[in-house]
This record gives sequence, C-alpha cells and structure tokens, in this order.
Amino acid sequence: MSQQATYLINIDDYESAAQAKLPKMVYDYYASGAHDEITLRENHAAYDRIKLQYRVLIDITQKTLKTEVLGHEVEMPVLIAPTAFQRMANELGEVATARAAGKTGTIMVLSTLSNSSIEEVVQAASFPIWFQLYMYKDRGATAGLVKRAEAAGCKAIVLTVDAPMWGRRERDVRNRFQPPKDLTVKNLMPAGLEQFPQDVADSGLAAYIASVIDPSVTWKDVEWLGANTKLPLLIKGIVRGDDAKRAVDSGVAGVIVSNHGGRQLDTSPATIEVLPEIVDAVAGRVEVLIDGGIRRGTDVVKAIALGARAVLVGRPILWGLAVEGQHGVERILNILRTEFDLAMGLCGCTSVEEIQRDLIFSPPAISRSHPLPE
Repeated sequence: MSQQATYLINIDDYESAAQAKLPKMVYDYYASGAHDEITLRENHAAYDRIKLQYRVLIDITQKTLKTEVLGHEVEMPVLIAPTAFQRMANELGEVATARAAGKTGTIMVLSTLSNSSIEEVVQAASFPIWFQLYMYKDRGATAGLVKRAEAAGCKAIVLTVDAPMWGRRERDVRNRFQPPKDLTVKNLMPAGLEQFPQDVADSGLAAYIASVIDPSVTWKDVEWLGANTKLPLLIKGIVRGDDAKRAVDSGVAGVIVSNHGGRQLDTSPATIEVLPEIVDAVAGRVEVLIDGGIRRGTDVVKAIALGARAVLVGRPILWGLAVEGQHGVERILNILRTEFDLAMGLCGCTSVEEIQRDLIFSPPAISRSHPLPE
C-alpha cells in the first residue's frame, strides 16, 4: 500500500486529494451541479437524515455481500455509474476503470461521452459492461451506437432520459469548460459527432449537447429503441412513480432512479427520497437501481432497505481514478465494500436479501396518549 493510501481512508479523503491534483476546470466539471447545487448537496444529505434501526443478537460470522443484477452475479450491490471524459482524470481513463471493476467483481456502465471506445473498454473488462446512451437527433447514429455496443459484447443499454436540455452548471460557465482538444469522444466516430464547438462564450459541452441531443424524445422512442436492440434496456433518470410505471409498460428491464447527480434540474428531490415511491410503483415487475449521493456503506444499506437492487457510484470513481488510476478505483470500491460489510453486519444481516425496509427507522407519531417526556 502506498504512503498516500494510508491516509486516504474514505471517499471524502479521495475527493480532497483529487481536488488538489486536478486542474480547477476539470475538478469543477466533475464536481459541479446545476445552478445553486441544492440537489447536488441534498443527494447525500438525504441519506444522513435516514436512521438505521438495527437488529441484535444475530450470528453474523458468515456473511455474503453477493447479489444478482439483471441476472449477473456481482460481488456487492455497488455498480459503477456512467461518467464522461475519464481521461481528464487519468491517461487510461475508462480502460483503467473497467479493469478495476473486474478486479472488484462488479458492473461498469460506460458513458457515450467516453474518451475510450466501447471496443477498448470491453476488451479490458472481465465483468459485464453496460452502455449508456443518449438519443441523438441523428437516429442513424443512435442505432449505430447500439449495434456497436452489441457487437463489442456489452450486456445492457442504459438510456439517459433526464437531459433533453443541458442543465446550467455555473462552474462550467465561469470556466468556459472545454474538453482538452487531444481527447476525442471515440464512441461518436465516425458518425461525425465527436467534435466540440470551440471558442464559445459559455460551456462548450452545453453548446455541443444542444446541437446533437434530441429534445423531442418521447415514450414512443423508448419503444423504438427496445425494438432495435437485443440487449436489456434500462431507463436512467426516473424520479416519479408514474414515469416508472410508463417505463415498465414500455418494456424496459430496469429503472435507474437518478437526477443526473444534481446536474440537471436544481431543486429536484434527492434520489433516495423518491426511491420508495418508485419501488412501490413498479411492484417487482422490473429491477430498480439508484445513483446520486452514495458516499458510505451505510448509504448502500439504506438504498437496499428501501427497495433498490443495487446502487451506482459516479464521482467517487473519478476521485479514485484521478489520485491513483486503476488502483484508486479499486480502493474506492473496496472502501465501500468494507463499509457496507460492516454496516450490514451491525444491522444483523448476513445477506443482501435480509436487508429489508424494517431497518429504516420511522419515529412514532406523537399523540396525547404518548406525550413527550418531561
């Protein structure tokens, strides 16, 4: 273990180290949220408000953290969320992340806006890769990406649906964020969509998204996509029960409760706050996953207890990648694994399946028959 790793003992430590190492424009791009960043902060603060009502006197000498997600066994219910431009953090970028996912036994979701091609990442992987997709104005380019993902060996398509317009991330605006010119979006070659506008007065990424992403996408397009891929389709960006029901009716295999890490509509609810509504709405017909604000093993327990099959983490992966490359990503995942193992055991659970909603503390209503203590 490196000397640096001895003092980087949690995810906040890794973020501080990454902030010190990365150029300001890059750190701000990764870390920022929309407008006042209220949802960005609430995504984790909402977890802090949830309390775990643990069980005692249960034999926990034998525990397993393994579970299945869309039929794939993973070593723990923590997956890697899609994040763009990973080679701004480390020269190997998404390839290093894929290798770390394999070493720790979990699934990686690869961003469309990655600096490594689908083929490079799948070749480097030893565990399943899912491919995150935006719906482009050019439907031929969209269909082509899906076919490439299938041919490369991806195991699922994850359609992001919460970005018909790009959220205004004021840190990016102030920094006039532009991905480095030597880093291309390889998955959009040779469709001609890999080039970003130059010398814009605002965020270059926002200008790019406005030029290529289709704002007219509806549920009919979800059905079109499902009919044009042989892979399971998940919808990412759901925060309402009625939308979750429509997703199920559209034939998806899974729903990811997500507000884009607080980067789209500011003041939207924290994902953990809406998770129970969505779990109840789908009623077990599809798997429900969640991202946004997961920073501790106790957060994972809370999400599972409220009905998630698994969680996805994004920014923490980038902090590990920036600080120590592949090893840093492995460290992040192993920190979460160790914390989750501890939290699960202290809750009196020996398997993921035993983590149920009754672990979530619900304070009793105060009434005249139960007055406050004097």
